[in-house]
Amino acid sequence: MNNETNSVELATELTIAWLSNPNTRTSADDVPGFLQSMYAAVEKLANPEAGEPEAFSQEHVPAVSVRKSLASRDHIISMIDGKPYRTLRRHLTTNGLTPEDYRQRYGLKSDYPMVAPSYSESRSAMAKTIGLGRKAGHKVDQAATGATKTVRKGGKAALQAAKETLGSDE
Repeated sequence: MNNETNSVELATELTIAWLSNPNTRTSADDVPGFLQSMYAAVEKLANPEAGEPEAFSQEHVPAVSVRKSLASRDHIISMIDGKPYRTLRRHLTTNGLTPEDYRQRYGLKSDYPMVAPSYSESRSAMAKTIGLGRKAGHKVDQAATGATKTVRKGGKAALQAAKETLGSDE
């Protein structure tokens, strides 16, 4: 009985707080319905085992197949909404998922990529061009030899210019 009283009081206080917000525009007819839904939400939070167990074991149907999601080198198609992305990380966080949660939800292997291959290659080439990932003492020219394959236009020309600039300073 005490738990029920607390739930009623809490639902009432939440409804009063909602109504006291100056941005809330509602009619008097909507208040009882809101109070009932607030009470149901408080009860569900207070007794989660009494709630709907099937809501937690909801089956997620992928928007595309795994093969189709990885069909292009330029993007990965999301299984959530079927839209193409170069990287899935931001898309997943906006949907409240981590890469591990995403893989688990759709039964994907642990090595399922989160970044499109061409995007990963272009980022890698750019990093090598500016000298990231090299050991101290190695010249940028040596580190950039593997960076000749790039996706962006003008990437090879920029790499050649960087090599010539480094070569002239030596």
